[in-house]
Amino acid sequence: MKVDATTEPALTAEGPAGGISRQGASGRWIHGWDAEDTQQWEGGGRTIATRNLRWSIACEFLGFVVWQLWSIVVVYLPAAGFHFSSSELFWLISVPSLVGATLRIPYTFMVARFGGRNWTVVSALLLLAPTTGLAVCVGNPGTPFGAMLAVAALAGLGGGNFASSMANITYFFPAREKGWALGLNAAGGNLGAAVAQLMVPVAVTAFAAGTLRLPLAGLLWVPLVLVAAWGAWKCMDNLSSAKSDIAGSLACLREPHLWILALLYVGTFGSFIGFSAVFPKLIADTFGQHVGFTLGTATISLAFLGALVGSLARPFGGRLADRWGGARVTVACFAVLALTALTQMLTLPLGSFPLFIALFLVLFAAAGAGNGSTYRMIPLVFALRSPSQGTASQGTASQGAVSSARRASAALGLISALGAYGGFLVPQVLNASRLATGSYAGAFTGFVAAYLLLMAVTWFVYLRRSSAASLVGI
Repeated sequence: MKVDATTEPALTAEGPAGGISRQGASGRWIHGWDAEDTQQWEGGGRTIATRNLRWSIACEFLGFVVWQLWSIVVVYLPAAGFHFSSSELFWLISVPSLVGATLRIPYTFMVARFGGRNWTVVSALLLLAPTTGLAVCVGNPGTPFGAMLAVAALAGLGGGNFASSMANITYFFPAREKGWALGLNAAGGNLGAAVAQLMVPVAVTAFAAGTLRLPLAGLLWVPLVLVAAWGAWKCMDNLSSAKSDIAGSLACLREPHLWILALLYVGTFGSFIGFSAVFPKLIADTFGQHVGFTLGTATISLAFLGALVGSLARPFGGRLADRWGGARVTVACFAVLALTALTQMLTLPLGSFPLFIALFLVLFAAAGAGNGSTYRMIPLVFALRSPSQGTASQGTASQGAVSSARRASAALGLISALGAYGGFLVPQVLNASRLATGSYAGAFTGFVAAYLLLMAVTWFVYLRRSSAASLVGI
């Protein structure tokens, strides 16, 4: 393995395999990376991969923070003097997911085009736009709804980070450790939703000496974004082997399993991000704005617990998938999601806050574990569908394997993009239910039906005895 810097020589060696070395120069590239080479991996590759994973998690964490800022900010807008309707507040909650999901498609290609390290720095710095924009908008109660919606859309930049981050990290780890590494990367990012919902109330009230200073909800993260961008520039690497061309992605679009897996991901990740975004408002609408625990002069909503539980469950979903098969774990997660949503629908009239929270935490845990298991299925499914299967020539098989890895990387980004649209659908379905019936119960009826359908699809495609995928434990 060779590591090149465009302007400076190597400074410090990290391991003996293939001359692995580290530079502090910009434009750092690693050539000849092969995570499946045991000697290279144990001789320094693991150290490099782990270092890149740490900073990828830091930047993706802040991306999720920014993506979810509006989920908690909207709860404080009425007290800050803004007079928006409930439907307008739902749009401020859901439009970042809509934009973030859409941005994930081009973000998928950025790692191959610019390098994982380079793009991580750029995508982190782009987060300064929605954070400072939010601070400006919420500081003036006269800000029109259109301007607020445009700035909320900028928060979608944080959602786009996931696709490029996951596409980048998948190249660094061998197949045997991919599930755990991708799970950690995703969970570290997902935790940003929980931290945002925990820290924003503290920042805008407790840090503001008892007053309500909503601009702090955005300004709080600016220094952290700068630190993360600097760390990525200083410590991450680009892999010359990271390729994900347009042709490969177009081939993915013609693969039926791309759409099946994307549908499953709408059910798992879409549920996680959608319910994370809307959970603070659901609690406020159902039980009032002062339900939670007191920290100084701030009342902290328990909504952050949902995103926290879902984030922590994600890597364990990936690990269970490594052991038991992603399809089996995903079916179990959809079963739990359906049962929990049904119970939530039946018990909503009771008005029990502890039961409401407990059921939602189960829902978030199942969605988080399902995120990890579904995502683990993607590279395995594409490896099974590789053109290299059945080829006689070892050279041809090798080329097919590379092509399969590239297509899998593109699929990871595309599926994460399509699945993230669930983050837009969940709040809108809840809003439609409340407008039509005055209750959220109708929405939960739809969620139960959707989870049962997705559970059936997963079993039919990947677990039936006659399914080819079931033969390799997907």
